Amino acid sequence: MKTLFTFPGQGAQSPGLLHQLPDHLMSHELLDETFEVLKCDPLSLDNKIALQKTGSVQLCLLITGVIHARLFISSGVTPDFASGFSIGAFSAAVISGAISFKDAVRLVALRGELMEKAYPCGYGLTAIVGLGQRQIEPLIVSVFSQDQPVYLANINAEDQIVIAGSELAMQKVGQLAKTKGATKVQRLRVSVPSHCALLDEQAGQLRHAMKSVNVSKPNIAYLSGNTGRVLWQPEDIASDLAFNMAKTVHWHDAMRAAYERDVRLVIEMPPGSVLTRLARPIQENGYVLSCAQLGLGKSIEMSKYYNMLSSI
Repeated sequence: MKTLFTFPGQGAQSPGLLHQLPDHLMSHELLDETFEVLKCDPLSLDNKIALQKTGSVQLCLLITGVIHARLFISSGVTPDFASGFSIGAFSAAVISGAISFKDAVRLVALRGELMEKAYPCGYGLTAIVGLGQRQIEPLIVSVFSQDQPVYLANINAEDQIVIAGSELAMQKVGQLAKTKGATKVQRLRVSVPSHCALLDEQAGQLRHAMKSVNVSKPNIAYLSGNTGRVLWQPEDIASDLAFNMAKTVHWHDAMRAAYERDVRLVIEMPPGSVLTRLARPIQENGYVLSCAQLGLGKSIEMSKYYNMLSSI
């Protein structure tokens, strides 16, 4: 049975998430490494005010995902694949062995800064449930304008689509979606229009910055959440990481690709549970677990959790 570690994107964060990390030497070491790069205490990033900034959110998700994944590996649970949703791709790249943790911190800090400066307000993401891509795309076309841009951003499931763009344009698409039978339209806790052409310029700047970073061939398969393809070549992984902020997320395809490659155990790293819900319908004969839902944290010993997984 093959195992996949998944890493959530923005929206999974909550105040205090770094203060809830397992009290383990590995946690302290990675927090120290983060301090060396940022020159500030990473534990200052997870309060309610700090989490209003895109950069703080992305760094918190990176740190949390990598620490928990490494604790799993140290306990004997080693994944065959690693895949991340949006910012989660950087955690996946670290765990796969493609980039170092310190380089990931540098890149994610820059990524957050670029995205935040580009669209400080008035833009974001909205999820639409109950309609598919073919039903949503005509609505986007009917609303789109240069003054009110809106794009297809994420294909999370066959009937769960996320759009990106200006607030007014997203509201219009959402209203039209409801008339077409959408069961839910929800503005997400993301303050930038991710995964669309509005971030092309910022993605290009991040790709330029990545030229100074050593990207290696991974030792754990890196599954792109944007393309649904397993990437092995360093150049392909570097481009995937840099441009994922401006490319549509094909998460549904990625989870199907994992299942077709015999993955039967999917473990979502904290702090998320959304990816678990999205993977469950695809894993018809497998197991899907969310560490956050099972309470993995300071009070849970990794050895006990490992024993539970070993019994599956």
